Amino acid sequence: MANIKSAKKRILVSKKKEMRNKAVKTELKTLVKKVDAAIAEGNKEAAATALLAATSKIDKAAKKGILHKNTAARKISRLNKAVNKIA
Repeated sequence: MANIKSAKKRILVSKKKEMRNKAVKTELKTLVKKVDAAIAEGNKEAAATALLAATSKIDKAAKKGILHKNTAARKISRLNKAVNKIA
C-alpha cells in the first residue's frame, strides 16, 4: 500500500477511471452484439438503427481516449461493411 498521500490519491483516481472505462467498453460490446444480431436476422432496418447507436458510442469512446482512434475506425468500418452486405 502507498504511504504518500498523492500516491494514495492516484490509486483512487485510477480505480475510478478503470471502472468508468470498463463500463463504456461493456456497453460498446452490447451495442455491437445488437448490430450482429440484427444482421443475423437479416433485418436491415434494425441493423441500421443499431449501427447508428454503436457508431456514435464508438466515436465518443475514441474521443475520450477509451479506444484508440484506429481501433474505433476499424470497428466502425467492419460494422458498416457487414450491414451493407445485407440484401
